[in-house]
Amino acid sequence: KDLSKVSMPVQLNEPLNMLQRLCEELEYTALLDAASCSLDPCERLLCIAAFAVSAYASTYYRAGSKPFNPVLGETYECVRPDKGFRFLSEQVSHHPPISACHAESENFIFWQDMKWKNKFWGKSLEIIPVGTVNVQLPRFGDHYEWNKVTSCIHNILSGQRWIEHYGEVLIRNTRDSRYHCKLTFCKARYWGSGVNEVQGAIHSHNGKVIHRLFGKWHEGLYRGTPPVGKCLWKSNFMPRDQEKNYGFTQFALELNELTPELKCLLPSTDTRLRPDQRYLEEGNVQAAESQKRRIEQLQRDRRRVMDDNNIFHQARFFRRQMDTNGKESWVSNNTYWKLRTEPGFSNMDSAVLW
Repeated sequence: KDLSKVSMPVQLNEPLNMLQRLCEELEYTALLDAASCSLDPCERLLCIAAFAVSAYASTYYRAGSKPFNPVLGETYECVRPDKGFRFLSEQVSHHPPISACHAESENFIFWQDMKWKNKFWGKSLEIIPVGTVNVQLPRFGDHYEWNKVTSCIHNILSGQRWIEHYGEVLIRNTRDSRYHCKLTFCKARYWGSGVNEVQGAIHSHNGKVIHRLFGKWHEGLYRGTPPVGKCLWKSNFMPRDQEKNYGFTQFALELNELTPELKCLLPSTDTRLRPDQRYLEEGNVQAAESQKRRIEQLQRDRRRVMDDNNIFHQARFFRRQMDTNGKESWVSNNTYWKLRTEPGFSNMDSAVLW
């Protein structure tokens, strides 16, 4: 059974959305800023490798709940002047579910689209991402791309859930073949050692090891040979009472913030305006469940009308193209921030999603 088509009770959710989860991968953009400041291509690749690992850190305390599934056409924006970037994501496909995102700053451009395959093994759930992560550093003309690893939630039917990530990541610069990086997210062994371990190396074009890498995806990444190494990245401290707040990092806690000044700038499709997610954040589980069922039914009704009239959904802020590997990908059409400014989303018609 494809679990993406199964409606789960809202008690299993956390009050964040998959579109926001993609934004969480940008918590450590200081690594991309550092890469943009380095004249050494090998040092830049080290920063990119640390950034790729850091994307998993926020998941460590999050196995107990799942993010809301975005409905087709749903969007999310995040503007972080303190970190120097702005981010946009959109649910561009429903079956299969595909979430696309784009972020930009003076130092980097980041984008990806992700769809997931899942395998249910009785006591565990494997989530296999399909897609490519991209980072450009305009200062140098670099374009890095890499894959994501498999995630597995263990003890899925009990209260003692835990998550691990395993597989290999290949990071390459499509504009410069002198160096590439291979990372291995190690699968936990039965006797408990090696939990969350990451090992890897920077290689030259002829396969020579330039730098060895080691660490843990929830703690940090180091250059060198264990147990001695130079720290490339270290995860932030967790907030107090994180266990009462779904295991959210401080960055995650800020993703639902909605001030009156921001609300008037958002399109009606923004995740912050979803009533079911907001009710869950406020602790009103019954209202959240009722609204979740209503929103899912509205999506089914829209899908039925489109199918009956042979209408195909067209993403609003992303377009489909072929990537460097000849695979379909989604990239920004560069209209969101222009429309946000002029004429402003409050002066435009948007889809009614909830």
